[in-house]
Amino acid sequence: MTSENIPALQHLRWEHTEGDTVGTIVLNRPERLNALSVALMTEIVELCTWISHQHEIKVVIMRGEGRAFTAGFDLNDFTNVYGGSNPRAGAELGRVMADTVTNMRQLTIAAVHGHCVGGGVVLTAACDLRMAATGTRFSIPEVDLGIPLAWGGVPRLVREVGPAVAKELILSCRPFSAEEALQLRFINRVVADDELVAEAEAFAESLASKPTFSLLATKTQVNAVMEEIAGTGRSANDADSLVVALHDEESRAASQRYLESRSRPSGNK
Repeated sequence: MTSENIPALQHLRWEHTEGDTVGTIVLNRPERLNALSVALMTEIVELCTWISHQHEIKVVIMRGEGRAFTAGFDLNDFTNVYGGSNPRAGAELGRVMADTVTNMRQLTIAAVHGHCVGGGVVLTAACDLRMAATGTRFSIPEVDLGIPLAWGGVPRLVREVGPAVAKELILSCRPFSAEEALQLRFINRVVADDELVAEAEAFAESLASKPTFSLLATKTQVNAVMEEIAGTGRSANDADSLVVALHDEESRAASQRYLESRSRPSGNK
């Protein structure tokens, strides 16, 4: 593929100069705190698939425009997707998005700032390397929303932070800081808020200066080991668990309470 084949983008921005070995994907819905709508997730799948065929690119940074990395699945889409005729669609698309990011040919670096919520944590975990600004707040509120964590999030978290910590973070729904995420080894580095972009770019350039074969071989081998430890292939069942939750009376009541409490314009969680 060539640069002329790049997908049309409305909710993402692709930053890359022809000939450079580093590019950046920017989640570009700042007015919605980069909430992961169906349209945005579809663009991520299409763009990452296209990037994988650009062999001159070695490293891709993923970051968010504005005040947050992402506020998670867009609650404006929640009722339409999960309450519509095909409630499996949202869970399936989120899983496909995460898998597409993980399986990109390039090394990926998540540069996280502001809020990183729910599906945003899964998206971060799907990247190979992660750094966060000092003020970043992570949270996984799905259980409070009345649904299980989907999109392959459970195995990804288990293999990054271990089963006990994964259970605690998912079940408690409590926020955790960038420093705690570093201590838990979920992220690789914490940097000053105003230095995040520059630090991510410098890190990407340092990696891109190394031989492509060794970069790709290392990524492939590590990912293969992680799949053996806690594979994401079984996560196709996430969608079925979500459908069950949507028909469970107690879960539906929790979902309604959560949506009502987050009905403000900025209330993506």
